[in-house]
Amino acid sequence: MYKAVTAAEAVKVIKNNDRIYIQAAAAAPQILINAMTDRHEELRNVEVCHLHIEGETPYANPLLRDSFHVNSFFIGKNVRHTIKAGNGSYTPVFLSEVPNLFKRNIVPLDVVFIQVSPPDKHGYCSLGVTVAATLAAIDSAKTVIAQINPRMPRTHGDGIIHISELDIFVEHDSPIHTHFLPKLDEIEIKIGKNVAGLIDDGATLQMGIGSIPNAVLTQLTHHKNLGLHTEMFSDGVINLILNDVINGNSKGINPGRAMATFLMGSKRLYDYVDDNPFVEMRTCDFVNDVAIIRQNPKMVAINSAVEIDVTGQVCADSIGTKLFSGVGGQMDFIRGASLSEGGKAIIAIPSQTNKGISRIVPFLNKGAGVVTTRAHVHYVVTEYGVAELYGKTIKQRVKALVNIAHPNHREWIEKEYFEATR
Repeated sequence: MYKAVTAAEAVKVIKNNDRIYIQAAAAAPQILINAMTDRHEELRNVEVCHLHIEGETPYANPLLRDSFHVNSFFIGKNVRHTIKAGNGSYTPVFLSEVPNLFKRNIVPLDVVFIQVSPPDKHGYCSLGVTVAATLAAIDSAKTVIAQINPRMPRTHGDGIIHISELDIFVEHDSPIHTHFLPKLDEIEIKIGKNVAGLIDDGATLQMGIGSIPNAVLTQLTHHKNLGLHTEMFSDGVINLILNDVINGNSKGINPGRAMATFLMGSKRLYDYVDDNPFVEMRTCDFVNDVAIIRQNPKMVAINSAVEIDVTGQVCADSIGTKLFSGVGGQMDFIRGASLSEGGKAIIAIPSQTNKGISRIVPFLNKGAGVVTTRAHVHYVVTEYGVAELYGKTIKQRVKALVNIAHPNHREWIEKEYFEATR
């Protein structure tokens, strides 16, 4: 009844002026991406939209601008060049609201590319490592094209779809995109310790991927009854789960389960989540819903930033005027944690860049985008300590943030701010 085709045959359905959505993060189906790009000579004005995706993005080559235009809901490294080159755009949007772009037909879709596990005996496939906005895209797109991959783990939760929902599919065995973290340095370890000191037993955690979240996790081995309610997690949580540090027993939403909307890490992570009912994958408009997040007592949101001014404004999606990443779910979780009983909203950053430029600044750079406002942040953490901002005046904030800036910059920060605001 259901018959696989080649990738080249599958993408023949794409027409000029179509809009394509690609499943996010590690689930991006490379074989379909490559096959679509191979048709560049015969395609014109095709918009390719997505959140961050792992892997190669050949359609993002500026030489193919007549064929493809990239619309990023979160700008990954592999498409960052398109903004300056002119063959790409950025759509700022909270991760919790990306599904609404499709459901409300604000961004109508012609085709969606997904990657799923093989169907079980009942015909059901799993979206595996990325649910996020994929279900909304599937429901609104005219054509669903899937890579069925035996290496895609079967995850529990929302991401179960019947093979009959696939209009076209390709059977192809390929590794799921992996992500490995570098060894932690001394500064990251200090930040991890400072953040861990703010986390109480029984807290529920949200954290992203990267060295600082990983550094925090390494400092939690003696904590008890922690939970996970997060956009994503990586390998750093596995040992904490296996050692009963993370068990979800104190969560307000789905206790006894770890919740995420996408996953990214090593093969060990993908093997761990395969058919594991402890890990529940839900849509991003559920996981990132402030009204849902706040129901977890002691909710702790740990996020990062490009720079923070001394009043507490957080720039997280640009370096000055240069668009760099995206809004993502930072505000969703900062707000949800702030409203949680005993919750804490934390921004954790190194005090300066690798080039010695202060990341705590008197004023944000010209053109910098404010992702999280000065009213939302409760704590800012660097390797030099913790600044508690909630309920503090501007003058108190300036003092607190100067105190955790790098010593080489403290005098400059304070002088610049007060001279300009006299």
